Amino acid sequence: MEQEIFSLHMERHRTMVEDFIATQCVAADEPYARLLDAMRYSLTAGGKRLRPILTLEFCRLCGGDIEAALPAACGVELLHTYSLIHDDLPCMDDDDLRRGRPSNHRVFGEATAVLAGDALQALAFETVLSAPLAPERALRCAQILTHAAGHAGICGGQQLDLAWEGKKLDRDELLEIHLRKTSALIRAACLMGVAAAGGTAAQEDAARRYADSLGLAFQIRDDMLDIIGDEATFGKPIGSDKTEEKTTFVDLLGLDGCAREVTRLTDEAVSALGIFGSEADFLTTLSRGMETRNS
Repeated sequence: MEQEIFSLHMERHRTMVEDFIATQCVAADEPYARLLDAMRYSLTAGGKRLRPILTLEFCRLCGGDIEAALPAACGVELLHTYSLIHDDLPCMDDDDLRRGRPSNHRVFGEATAVLAGDALQALAFETVLSAPLAPERALRCAQILTHAAGHAGICGGQQLDLAWEGKKLDRDELLEIHLRKTSALIRAACLMGVAAAGGTAAQEDAARRYADSLGLAFQIRDDMLDIIGDEATFGKPIGSDKTEEKTTFVDLLGLDGCAREVTRLTDEAVSALGIFGSEADFLTTLSRGMETRNS
């Protein structure tokens, strides 16, 4: 896909997502305005908006209405934001920087940050279920997101990350963490797009294979950036994995090996899109761009 066409397509999706998010968590005159301020602080901190864009794009590829799917797509971003707030807490990964700004608990205090995450998680499901989709499609989207959010998804992944801190992990153990902690929401985003459109089993299988490969490539690139990245560009502390004695893919594969694995996984992700033909050119270009991202 030509870069100009890709950029226009990306801008359309991003504008839809940002416009929707701008309407969320507005404090107004609520007596608990500080909580809404904390939710909005992290929700509007920027970011790639990768997950909602994936939902919208898979919905489009499967012949669905992306306007109707928008609340479901943004529900994924609300849930993702909750997970970032909680990941940064002192009792979790204890990070002071997120998306180039002080972490939520550094600004609002630990208790309010916990509540902001809790409230964003609840709002995520409320938002998904408010989507003007056929009821069975909205319910399926909520079911997919629930699974990704729970013990088999990001919570289980975070538990393993905490339990295995300081332990030298092998590849299978590292995959156990990141297929949940990183890949689960990317997989959910893609599958929700298919569900919002009422897609076929073959389309769902393609979305799952694409997401699993892309999710791992994304994590490996993150591990690389934790060493070679620039903190101002990356948006979070450099070297935190080593400080916390976490095994990363760089430890197992080295930087050059990681770069090769990112390329291999990206090739797998692109191959999974074959069912969609040239209509998937946007996702192909997006995936290739993620190989060398710096943020």
